[in-house]
Amino acid sequence: MPRLSAACVALALLLAAPALADRPAAARQEMLRHIVRQDCGSCHGMTLNGGLGSPLLPQTLDGVAAESLADIILNGIPGTPMPPWAGLLDADDARWIAVELKKGFPP
Repeated sequence: MPRLSAACVALALLLAAPALADRPAAARQEMLRHIVRQDCGSCHGMTLNGGLGSPLLPQTLDGVAAESLADIILNGIPGTPMPPWAGLLDADDARWIAVELKKGFPP
């Protein structure tokens, strides 16, 4: 089996860096979990099974792209109770939440 050169390893790490940079730090992830459970949960249900807002479960979000969910999180849905969160969350936060919702939001 051929050995990878240091340059190949460095290139692989550089290519992976943007994906890692989008992931919030562990403390921020904990804060985002709290926001989703408390703030989003007040409308979407504490277990995200729905309430005033629709369910936020993997099976109900299956046909929705993570980028679309992130856009909804940041900009809200005009004419509905879904508010924009852009004042409290940035694009990386919204993208992380969207991906986690599609996977099944952790407890």
